[in-house]
Amino acid sequence: MKISFHGAAQNVTGSCHLLECAGKRILIDCGLFQGGRELAEENFDDFGFEPESIDYVLLTHAHLDHCGRIPLLVKRGFKGEIITTSASVELARLVMLDAAGLQEEEARYQQKRAKRHHGNNHNYKHSNEIQPLYTTLDALNSLEYFGRRANYNKVIDIAPGVRATFLDAGHILGSASIFFELEENGKKHRLLFSGDLGYGGRAILRNPATPPKVDTVVMETTYGDRLHKQLIPSIDELYEIVNKTIGRRGNVIIPTFALERAQEILYYLREGVNNNSIQYYTNVFLDSPMAISATEIFRRHPECYDTKTLEVSDDGNDPFDLPGLHFTRETAESMAINMIDSGAIIMAGSGMCTGGRIRHHLKHNLWNKRNSIVFVGFAAQGTLARRIVDGAERVKIFGEEIPVKADVYTIGGFSAHADQGELLAWHKQTGDPATTFLVHGEEKSMQVFAHKLKNTKVEMPELHKEYILS
Repeated sequence: MKISFHGAAQNVTGSCHLLECAGKRILIDCGLFQGGRELAEENFDDFGFEPESIDYVLLTHAHLDHCGRIPLLVKRGFKGEIITTSASVELARLVMLDAAGLQEEEARYQQKRAKRHHGNNHNYKHSNEIQPLYTTLDALNSLEYFGRRANYNKVIDIAPGVRATFLDAGHILGSASIFFELEENGKKHRLLFSGDLGYGGRAILRNPATPPKVDTVVMETTYGDRLHKQLIPSIDELYEIVNKTIGRRGNVIIPTFALERAQEILYYLREGVNNNSIQYYTNVFLDSPMAISATEIFRRHPECYDTKTLEVSDDGNDPFDLPGLHFTRETAESMAINMIDSGAIIMAGSGMCTGGRIRHHLKHNLWNKRNSIVFVGFAAQGTLARRIVDGAERVKIFGEEIPVKADVYTIGGFSAHADQGELLAWHKQTGDPATTFLVHGEEKSMQVFAHKLKNTKVEMPELHKEYILS
């Protein structure tokens, strides 16, 4: 039995881990690297294994950094079966098709740029050689390999000697930790992948399930070095920012992850309007075709809801609807929002401001001191979001230097990731595993978290490093 790490190794993106047991090669996630140019270029590199050698992919959830290279895996020769939850199948389809469209758009832009800069000079990489990582057709082809659907707490016999159980991770709709019961040459091993763990007590989704006792844990450490602000004060802070900003005739801009965060913020805005915590009438724009489609998928999967959200739904109310809400799918509708100089809450992707419509809204609103920019999720190193959060006085957007005059807020309590305290509590429930592999975290976060762990050998694997499971 062996395990190797081909992504999210001492960074927070590109989750991809390879398990080898009983003659089968099983990939846990196949995510896209996100962040600066250097990370983006890693997406074009070899996986660290031959795609055609992989028998199965087990997908923990449908965030881009966990599913985003599946179309590339198929493009390069994967012919096996992809197994995940029903909700994750729907969301992964949405995410991968969106990513393919962005890849194609970026390739076209780079081709035009190359022609414009080099003209007829043939001593450069020809523009026709600039290709997307994968195309929309590649993404559609990859959907054919999604096979069995996993149900929480139900054992799946993957192959002789390999059994897997998906456990509710409480991170986004359909997210899972994956527990493996392995047997090879008479030896047994209990292995658990945390996936991304949710933050307990939040709206919409249930808390992460209690993990089983295991021999080895592979766990995320996104917030392994810090505690989140509590949820109720975070909600109150959001309402306070909305009231203060709308009261001074400004706009509230919220860079939003399309899956989970957008729906959660809509849920709390609806509650704020209903209980008069939001004092002003506002126009709320969900300006993200992917977030709009994701919200429709959320509505189709109430089996993932927590009790409180189920009660709202059972009463005939829509947990994600509120007065003044506008879904803007079309580009023309999105452009029209930038004509509004006050009284709007604008939610748009991407959450890290690496692309999407949010960059246009930042360009039109960052310079105005009446406005507020509210970050409600993690911002990785090298992203535009991180530069703004870290206090940049000016940022470049679409080649133009934009002064940062708006108020900038970071509200940690809305994170979809467990904080240090919850990660430690979850790990303790796994029963002193012999080895704990820390992944999906920046080096500082992993180092801090490693010092907190007791009675377990801690490994922080480098990219492509291989270990024997004993």
